[in-house]
Amino acid sequence: MATIEAQGSSRGTVLVTGGAGFIGCAISSALVDAFDRVVVVDNLHPQIHASGERPKELAEGAELVIGDVTEAATWDRVLADVAPDVVIHLAAETGTGQSLEESSRHAIANVVGTSQLLDGLNRHGKLPRRIVLSSSRAIYGEGAWKRTDGTQFYPGQRTSEMLDQAQWDFSDAAPTAMRASEVAPAPVSVYGATKLAQEHVLQAWAKSYGVETVILRLQNVYGPGQSLINPYTGIMSLFCRMAMGGKSIPLYEDGNVRRDFILIDDVASAIVAGATSEKVVGEPIDIGSGEFQTIGTAAEIIARHYGAPEPHVTGQYRQGDVRHAWADVSAAKEVLGWEPRFSLGQGIERLAGWIATQPDVQPA
Repeated sequence: MATIEAQGSSRGTVLVTGGAGFIGCAISSALVDAFDRVVVVDNLHPQIHASGERPKELAEGAELVIGDVTEAATWDRVLADVAPDVVIHLAAETGTGQSLEESSRHAIANVVGTSQLLDGLNRHGKLPRRIVLSSSRAIYGEGAWKRTDGTQFYPGQRTSEMLDQAQWDFSDAAPTAMRASEVAPAPVSVYGATKLAQEHVLQAWAKSYGVETVILRLQNVYGPGQSLINPYTGIMSLFCRMAMGGKSIPLYEDGNVRRDFILIDDVASAIVAGATSEKVVGEPIDIGSGEFQTIGTAAEIIARHYGAPEPHVTGQYRQGDVRHAWADVSAAKEVLGWEPRFSLGQGIERLAGWIATQPDVQPA
């Protein structure tokens, strides 16, 4: 993990929900340096934490409280002892495809988990100065597209008929970058809908109580520390494990799906900046690499690294997936003084190098 520096002097207490996960562990050392006290609340879900034990990647100076954010009793126990100056809300169910089959689970974790946190803060009179929310590019759905005449429109979710006919893109139109100030939310997955609801609940509550909000809409996060047992945490580690086993990586649709892959180091520095910056704005901020890559390009780089066969197009598709997604990160630069530092090639080298050090990793 690259060195992460706080943006300002932010002593006091920071409370991190879901803080024993991928992102939480990545920011923990920087938070220990920036704050007097770091308290992490996490349920150590077996889908992420197979052993049920405290992850070794979580900084020693962080206090871990095992509890479920969706239960009021968790917050009564935590807030009896903790008065957070800043809350970083990472706890969430994140599987786009999984959310179609487990809608209630996603709604409870993402929406009720947020409302229980806010109710607990209010009930105990422990209103923080700021809440940082880890949101998602999934709230945009397919985002905004432009016709050949320059007019912008929102195509909405691709239909099964389109996908069955391999009509991957919308006719006579091109996608645009996702930018909160210009592109309206239009989720096409249950997961995306719950993350948008999470944003709305937090903003309505925070504005009523004068609490600052930093909402970071993350693109596709990957890198060292990513779960290798959770099938819903992204394709990069899966692609690496396939290539490691000498397999040709299968590409959905035509292989030209665009994604904004952002290394965990860059995401961690953005979240720490959101927690420690002197001044913030309440509007959502997009966090990504600042450019898109196709799924095919990412797979080709991974295949070359492992000496695996060339990736191959399958024509398969997954309901709820969007065709193209990448972020305009200009607001992050202006508001947080943050910008991404790692290219896709550098990130893949870091991910592959880390996977090679993990015990008992099996090829996919």
